[in-house]
Amino acid sequence: MRITMIVSLLLVFVLRTIAQPIEEMEYILRFGFIHGGKATVTAQNVKLNKKPAIHYHLRGRTIGLVDKIYEVNDVYESWVNPQNYLPVKSIRNVREQKYRFYDEVTYDHENDSLFSLKSGRKKVPNNVNDMVSVFFYIRQNHFFDNLLAGKNVEIPVYHGDDLFKMHLEYLGIETIDTKIGKKVCYVVSPKVPKGKLFKSSDDLKIYITKDESRLPIYAEFNLLVGSLKCELISYKINGMDQLAKQ
Repeated sequence: MRITMIVSLLLVFVLRTIAQPIEEMEYILRFGFIHGGKATVTAQNVKLNKKPAIHYHLRGRTIGLVDKIYEVNDVYESWVNPQNYLPVKSIRNVREQKYRFYDEVTYDHENDSLFSLKSGRKKVPNNVNDMVSVFFYIRQNHFFDNLLAGKNVEIPVYHGDDLFKMHLEYLGIETIDTKIGKKVCYVVSPKVPKGKLFKSSDDLKIYITKDESRLPIYAEFNLLVGSLKCELISYKINGMDQLAKQ
């Protein structure tokens, strides 16, 4: 179960401008009535190798009974160029029971290549993204407007020493009940290869508020290990609660 990979699929429109200070979002993950995990997403402007960058940090962990049965504590990080929103560096640090996976990847977009600590240098398609950066890249490059217009959106993604094309499909508009009241939402379905995480490529729906904030507030997943629901419970800027303003 890749909690942070799941939550990274919720990140469309989390940040509205790169000038924002530290932003933090927290999600609760539920298997039926069981609260199985929490995930926290933070974003802030930093320096990487003395150059401006945006740092995205995701931590996903199990809680309660699920933590006792199957302990997960995963961290994903991505540093992106604030001018083109392409990744400069990414880290994947997975701790799931006895399983461990750690890799650092640096990206050379001028030469369409990357370097992985685990597998070395390799050629990749133009404008390749990692699993975290891809959704910020989509938003900043107006892909979401194309998505709503019914156009095909497909972007190469490098994740876990694998390269695949992520395809996004717009499913329409729905009104749902959430912890912050009834919300009218866009419904989007990112497609990832079958067997990576889901039973099929159609097993994920993300609900994004149809307002100026465009918050990813809810998602439904049909995973290989069962059904999972994910809901936003906290959104802060510099420690100040933003959901109370919704």
